[in-house]
Amino acid sequence: MSSVMTGAPGALESPAHTPAERNEAYRKIAVRLIPFLVFLFVLAWIDRVNVGFAKLQMLQDLQFSEAVYGFGAGIFFIGYFLFEVPSNLLLEKIGARRTLARITILWGFASMAMIFVKTPMQFYALRFLLGVFEAGFFPGVVLYLTYWFPAQRRARINGLFMTSFAIAGVIGGPLAGFIMSSMEGVDGLANWQWLFVIEGIPSVLAGIAVLMFLPEKPISAKWLSPSERDLVTREIEAENRDPAKHSSLRAAFTNSRVWICAAIYFCVVSGNATIAFWSPSIIKELGVKGNLQIGLVSAIPFIAGTLAMVWNGIHSDRTGERRLHCALATLMAAAGLVLTGMWLHSAVLAMVALTIASVGILAAFPVFWSLPSAFLAGTAAAGGIALINSIGNLAGFVAPYMIGWFKTNTGQLSSGLYFVAALEACATVLVLAFIKTKASAKA
Repeated sequence: MSSVMTGAPGALESPAHTPAERNEAYRKIAVRLIPFLVFLFVLAWIDRVNVGFAKLQMLQDLQFSEAVYGFGAGIFFIGYFLFEVPSNLLLEKIGARRTLARITILWGFASMAMIFVKTPMQFYALRFLLGVFEAGFFPGVVLYLTYWFPAQRRARINGLFMTSFAIAGVIGGPLAGFIMSSMEGVDGLANWQWLFVIEGIPSVLAGIAVLMFLPEKPISAKWLSPSERDLVTREIEAENRDPAKHSSLRAAFTNSRVWICAAIYFCVVSGNATIAFWSPSIIKELGVKGNLQIGLVSAIPFIAGTLAMVWNGIHSDRTGERRLHCALATLMAAAGLVLTGMWLHSAVLAMVALTIASVGILAAFPVFWSLPSAFLAGTAAAGGIALINSIGNLAGFVAPYMIGWFKTNTGQLSSGLYFVAALEACATVLVLAFIKTKASAKA
């Protein structure tokens, strides 16, 4: 089986531009695009996982079991899986602006529609539709960034974009806690219903802003000088002409390295889904009382994860090393989840362990996503990145459902946490076994 090759340092130097000019061009792109893309994903992530906070009251109001919640939280990823690749292929065909606007507006409406849930089937249906509507956003942005940044700059750029995971956790927890603490019974709606409405509206507005703000490619970016547009366009085009890269859709689906990456990503995402959907319940289990207090405490692991994510991406780009940066992160995630399960009797120790797990989980993402773009381009990149993300995100169904199943059948969260820890450990093994340095890899 072919080994997955990592990127290596060494930019395509343009004789007409100095390193300082090149750095300035990419700095301008990062400053202009990354904050807006982060804002969009924060909205997407909040609308995806706010059900974890709604659960604190929603299950009691609707008489849902933990297993019903776990299935409903996870079925989002089935819709996500089914429509991920078509959405990304559509993005390549019609452009990022229209695709990302459509995704953002529709997921906002789907989130707000959660206020009408009365039965488990309605819960499942709307969570499934939310996955359908959001499908393609994350891999779409990953693909979009390959239009703007060459390979040797992508780990840190991916890291900056993926701080949205952590920022959403930092913002989303306290915000959800505040809404649920202050909106109970207002205009006859439950606090969890207000949570879905208040957090869905900004997504609809943001989708409209995408149509007005987002440029398709460097050539259409008026805020770059003609020289800078030419520089970036030529570097990206030269990189995509690399004969070592696959460019057809068929090549993406038949390349063993794509499937290896999908397996690794499945294991990584299992941890991310766990901290996203179950952190409020874990923190409540530790004895923290009050929705606002739970929200504030839940921000702690994500703050640490934000710092780790940025540092790991920058350090990986600086050294050109991908393999150990990813493997050590997933190993830390596995250890943290095991310790969280072991230390649920102690609030302080469990929070330390949950923070360790979050650091490992989040630090793995930016380095991981520098791998597929090292050997995919064009249509293969669109399809391959979407395929990896869609298969990987099936873990977002498996992990919440299995934790809910374990909780319902054993009365404990620890068994479910050990299950997810095993998946993170599998990610470590797969990375060490199949990801090689460029020097030692064989195509």
